[in-house]
Amino acid sequence: MDKDEIHLRRLPAAAPWGPHGDSEFHGVDFLPDDLSEAPDETGMRVNKKYSCLPAEEKGIHIINIRAIEDIGYDQHESTLLNSLSKNPDADCKYGLYFRDGKRKVDYILVYHYKKSSSGRALARRTHHNDMSVRSTKQDHPLPGKGVQLEMGESEPPADSHEDDKRFRREEYEGNLVEAGLELEHDEDTKIHGVGFVKIHAPWNVLCREAEFLKLKMPTKKMYQINQTHGLLKKINSVIQKITEPIQPKVAEHKPQTVKRLSYPFSREKQHLFDLSDRDSFFDSKTRSTIVYEILKRTTCTKAKYSMGITSLLANGVYSAAYPLHDGDYEGENVEPNDRKLLCEEWASYGVFYKYQPIDLVRKYFGEKIGLYFAWLGVYTQMLIPASIVGIIVFLYGCATVDENIPSMEMCDQRNNITMCPLCDRTCSYWKMSSACATARASHLFDNPATVFFSVFMALWAATFMEHWKRKQMRLNYRWDLTGFEEEEDHPRAEYEAKVLEKSLRKEHKHKETDKEKLTWKDRFPAYLTNFVGIIFMVGLTFAIVFGVIIYRISTAAALAISSTPSGRSSVRVTVTATAVIINLVVIIILDEVYGCIARWLTQIEVPKTDKNFEERLIFKAFLLKFVNAYTPIFYVAFFKGRFVGRPGDYVYIFHSFRMEECAPGGCLMELCIQLSIIMLGKQLIQNNLFEIGIPKMKKFIRYMKLKRRRSLDHEEHIKKKQRYEVDYNLEPFAGLTPEYMEMIIQFGFVTLFVASFPLAPLFALLNNIIEIRLDAKKFVTELRRPVAVRAKDIGIWYNILRGIGKLAVIINCYFLFDLCTIPLYHKISKTFCTVFVPHVHETCTNENVSQ
Repeated sequence: MDKDEIHLRRLPAAAPWGPHGDSEFHGVDFLPDDLSEAPDETGMRVNKKYSCLPAEEKGIHIINIRAIEDIGYDQHESTLLNSLSKNPDADCKYGLYFRDGKRKVDYILVYHYKKSSSGRALARRTHHNDMSVRSTKQDHPLPGKGVQLEMGESEPPADSHEDDKRFRREEYEGNLVEAGLELEHDEDTKIHGVGFVKIHAPWNVLCREAEFLKLKMPTKKMYQINQTHGLLKKINSVIQKITEPIQPKVAEHKPQTVKRLSYPFSREKQHLFDLSDRDSFFDSKTRSTIVYEILKRTTCTKAKYSMGITSLLANGVYSAAYPLHDGDYEGENVEPNDRKLLCEEWASYGVFYKYQPIDLVRKYFGEKIGLYFAWLGVYTQMLIPASIVGIIVFLYGCATVDENIPSMEMCDQRNNITMCPLCDRTCSYWKMSSACATARASHLFDNPATVFFSVFMALWAATFMEHWKRKQMRLNYRWDLTGFEEEEDHPRAEYEAKVLEKSLRKEHKHKETDKEKLTWKDRFPAYLTNFVGIIFMVGLTFAIVFGVIIYRISTAAALAISSTPSGRSSVRVTVTATAVIINLVVIIILDEVYGCIARWLTQIEVPKTDKNFEERLIFKAFLLKFVNAYTPIFYVAFFKGRFVGRPGDYVYIFHSFRMEECAPGGCLMELCIQLSIIMLGKQLIQNNLFEIGIPKMKKFIRYMKLKRRRSLDHEEHIKKKQRYEVDYNLEPFAGLTPEYMEMIIQFGFVTLFVASFPLAPLFALLNNIIEIRLDAKKFVTELRRPVAVRAKDIGIWYNILRGIGKLAVIINCYFLFDLCTIPLYHKISKTFCTVFVPHVHETCTNENVSQ
């Protein structure tokens, strides 16, 4: 008999069946009596995906027999036989439950393996099914033990590195079973070479861990929420009717009149809690959080490794770990679930005008992600009044452009003031009236209303911070986070590895190794590398900005000798626009580079916990990206035109390039061009195009790979994928840092230099309306479901926002002072032109002659 085949024998109905049966037949599906006419020596391959039937079921069924034509049946007959049997995938809702259809899958571990012979794979499959139904560790051996191969089969040689990973998985999974979790394996999937471990937390484990984590759960006690009376009640009812079309149609968003009292769960006081429905008492978010906590603290101690799931993932023992989505979000006959509801009422561009269902987002993704979208929603709402005021300021500039005295005098041909050359040797004298268009355009953004707008935006930034603090406290009350205190997180895998390495070195030197930890001396090389690296990156940014300045000066000199009058008249606009585009491209490229460098610098520091790692990474990334995005703007706002010199005593760079000057109307118009192109370019290219285009491209590549595989296997093509297989093909969740970062940088654009570009809040508002739905669609449809994390605030991001808000007040006060000096400058301009211009003209002439 071929070693890939398995003998079929007829079993009596009373034969032992299930995990305690004969190990020779465990996990193998048999023919019923009426279809067992084939000789005993006839072999066939059996689909190893399905475990054997539970012990309580009577009789024997056919389950998806492969290659049934080998014993004399045609393909259409095998299809008929398959249709007669019950589809086990439907019982387990295609991967949302275990094979028994009762135990819900709370978490998934994924690992890669090298396929061996069918006998060995069957043995592994047999044992994995044992693990899913065993009750104690003593009754059943650890994974990989107690399984014997058939006589005559020789185990093929295996890679020692793969064996080491397998041994670690076996011990780790054995420890998980010992901790009370229930496991079920599946290696016969549509993704070849990938195995899945399904994890279920039974009721007693959920209760134990909920008490340990001090999770607040709803009790039977309910209390009435105080309602407004009199005039306020009528006003609220009117507001509710007006805003009803923009409210999401979800139960969690409706106003509540009663609220259940929540209390930290206690097994001794279970009678206080509302346990009428145990299946829904712990929702899917809470169940996955509990399982993840167990996975983090369960260790694998083989070969001196003390490892949780983070270490095993870092070392490649497992390739992924994630909770499952609730189900499909589109398609026919899709059962109602929270994911589908979020997709319809939140993650759709068609509902952009509606409020976000924040409570449902928190219920599905957890408090940390819920707070991010709540903050983004508050920020977007606060941009509405800022946008309205900005539009009014811009329209005021448009309406009064013909009444602006400085621009009218510059455009008056009768004045015809001759100006000094903008560069040496190649440039000639020019008339001030040639800058008429620039002066008129600058009035659109630089007018008396801009002074009011600077004051308004400084107050707006402070108001926004206070409004968010109030909203955050309301959410803490609504989400039962008032008494929540973050506990110290588990050490990271890299930190444990460094501590282990240090202890082994001391052990080798015969020193004591009790309570080993990393000190500042161990981290000093990393700190020095961080300091030098950040200084170098900031210097690189300054050098690039300086290079762009040299480009502007040299290009202006080259265009000044143009033979066409139109070319000479548009020198300033051409140079400014091209320089800003170069700045934009450099900023986008350096943003990606600085993000990778900030992560590397944080990794070599080896922070102890994930929270410390995240805070240090955020600080470094924000510092580098802030300098990268705002250095060109700071140069135009504060330095350009300040160090030019005077006729006869100009300031030069490298003794050949004369420092560039502002336009006759000032640098505010150039600052407006700089800010608008960089802000809009970053939003369009980096925030939206990258977020939409790159995930779509990755999804298309995965689709093409799967399509190529399906064409090779017709049976796999017609078989519906399990939920955990579908989620494995999604992108892993990489944290909220990129999402917060782009919004914080935008917040700086809106508040710091808004006096030069009053329409910045409007463009930020339009971008955020799209950004909310784009991020929502990404979380619901493009990413694996993240582990829910409890949090009562937005963390270090609030401190960064406060810092930007204070800086905005300082910069707007500076612009306020600068703008208020323009009328005084205009009063002395006539005296200056009539008294000093002839002398200046003579000085310019003498200087050009001498050079």
